[in-house]
Amino acid sequence: MTFAEKTRRLGVCYYPEHWPREWWADDAARMIAMGITQVRVGEFAWSRIEPESGRFDWTWLDEAIDVLDRAGLAIVLCTPTATPPKWLVDAMPDMIAIDAVGKPRRFGSRRHYCFSHEGYRRESRRITRAVAERYGRHRAVVAWQTDNEYGCHDTVLSWSPAALAAFRRWLSERYVDIDALNAAWGNVFWSMEYRSFDEIDLPNLTVTEANPAHVLDFRRFSSWQVKEFNREQCLILRESSPGRDLTHNFMGFVTDFDHHDLAEDLDVAAWDSYPLGFLEQFWFGDDDKHRYARQGHPDVSAFHHDLYRGVGRGRWWVMEQQPGPVNWARYNPAPLPGMVRLWSLEAFAHGAEVVSYFRWRQAPFAQEQMHAGLLRPDRVDDVAALEVRETAAALSHFAVDSSTKAEVALIFDYQAEWMTAIQPQGAGFSALRVCFEWYSALRQLGLDIDILPPAAELSEYRMIVVPCLPVIPDTLVDKLRAVEATVIYGPRTGSKTGQFSIPRNLPPGELQSLLPIKVVRVESLREGLVEPGADFSVSRWFEHVESALPPELRLHDGRGVLFRQGSHRYLAGMVDPGTLHKIFRQMASEVGVGIRDMPEGVRTRRFGKLRFVFNHCAESRSIDALLPKDAALLVGMRELDAAGVAAWIDDGIRK
Repeated sequence: MTFAEKTRRLGVCYYPEHWPREWWADDAARMIAMGITQVRVGEFAWSRIEPESGRFDWTWLDEAIDVLDRAGLAIVLCTPTATPPKWLVDAMPDMIAIDAVGKPRRFGSRRHYCFSHEGYRRESRRITRAVAERYGRHRAVVAWQTDNEYGCHDTVLSWSPAALAAFRRWLSERYVDIDALNAAWGNVFWSMEYRSFDEIDLPNLTVTEANPAHVLDFRRFSSWQVKEFNREQCLILRESSPGRDLTHNFMGFVTDFDHHDLAEDLDVAAWDSYPLGFLEQFWFGDDDKHRYARQGHPDVSAFHHDLYRGVGRGRWWVMEQQPGPVNWARYNPAPLPGMVRLWSLEAFAHGAEVVSYFRWRQAPFAQEQMHAGLLRPDRVDDVAALEVRETAAALSHFAVDSSTKAEVALIFDYQAEWMTAIQPQGAGFSALRVCFEWYSALRQLGLDIDILPPAAELSEYRMIVVPCLPVIPDTLVDKLRAVEATVIYGPRTGSKTGQFSIPRNLPPGELQSLLPIKVVRVESLREGLVEPGADFSVSRWFEHVESALPPELRLHDGRGVLFRQGSHRYLAGMVDPGTLHKIFRQMASEVGVGIRDMPEGVRTRRFGKLRFVFNHCAESRSIDALLPKDAALLVGMRELDAAGVAAWIDDGIRK
């Protein structure tokens, strides 16, 4: 058992290089007093570790690690490759990434490197080895974080000469013969045929839409480059620092690379949780942005908890938890009092081993000086400090061995999001958004969900939902044929081959062996244009289906929307939320999965024998309807305050 598995823990992100050395011991003591036992250090410290090429200054970091160790803090040490120093950029000016319009991503902030640049890859390995050999066997170093937030600031895709050369090599290894590539991409269209791999350019700066198969392979290649970059660091860390967990801090709603693939080289998946920033920055409507402005949408954090639990194969952390206003969203309100505690306890209820706050003290300088921490710049506790102490006091409720397998599996594939982004066919259509909306509908029925890749084992689930999966692997079809669960597929599932073309037998392709239907036409509907049924409506996306099956739902004009054969259903349009709830409710009843209708803004999660309820509303909510008749609350009250949390022992029997 590794150190991180021994207990549920609180952590914090700390930057000793930002503060006077005489503050370090006091900071460490105050962390311990607050209930924090883990500290992340060093992800942006390359220029202090190596001020000049080949000249290392370890003195300050040696001292900082020793101070933290003496206080009893465990350390997550980071490789500092997210911020290569100026002397390195000056020595290798072509190491920087190039954006899609041909502009260089210059020095002056962070993530200014190209994953394909061989020179930078060597430097990445060199600095990783230097840090790992120095501290890899230090008793306080219990884990390593590779780099920082791959994909942040749109930095996965690079359109540089290095990326072009690497892409051509990747294509030649994948296809071997240029004629095979021409056939796979359909290059006979618009005279796009190539005579050699050296003729292929990157799919940017084209007059109009680039070949979607070309773009998809570039996305696959770019994802693979991130994985290989990360793998190089992991191999060094395992050699120089055996027995320590390896992790990376993924981000919210970032899909530019396949996180499941990358996590094959990690022990733990971590992610950075900023509920208010995500609500402001993504597709949510004005009603939600006002209603949940200080709480965050009630399903955003949970969606990522369940996603990264799947990415980490059961082991996951929150590496950065928002403690106050952030600096990077369009608008940055402060959290409602109690929300930092709620976010933290909700993460643990979803199985987190660690919740770590960003950051210890608010910086008074540079780009993030408007980003709150647990302490103000003047060293006084900020608002969240009290809620962290309250969270620490509540950790006794989270037994180490209490894990709960969900009854519902939701299948999500990063490639699905790439494909719907490449050819959305309707403004804003996104596989990720569809998955989130289905997830949210399931949560509103009080269900626990595991978010899994298509390769996952599915035999133990009673409900399986596949919201949007354009490419259906043959192995997944075989697994879905064998399960006893009730299964539903959403629009665009099975609509493409792996070469980004329409299946010969039409969508949903190989799923026709489970459901005898054919999608013969698709249409996207602008906002305000709806197709009505008897007591439901379709908006945004609708598919015309040919089938001998009688539809379970049909429009007024008779066209089918929901088709079923046995335990498998296909939903051929984006139906209204109430109809989606009815469909899921019916599926749950067929297989004996219990549901709980959640009050607006209230969500639940089972953790071992405990049932937790979280009120994401700005006003109180009664939870009487959710409680068993004789339930004794361990946390909270039946009238749950705004940002309140309740918990009781749940034996699974509704009285």
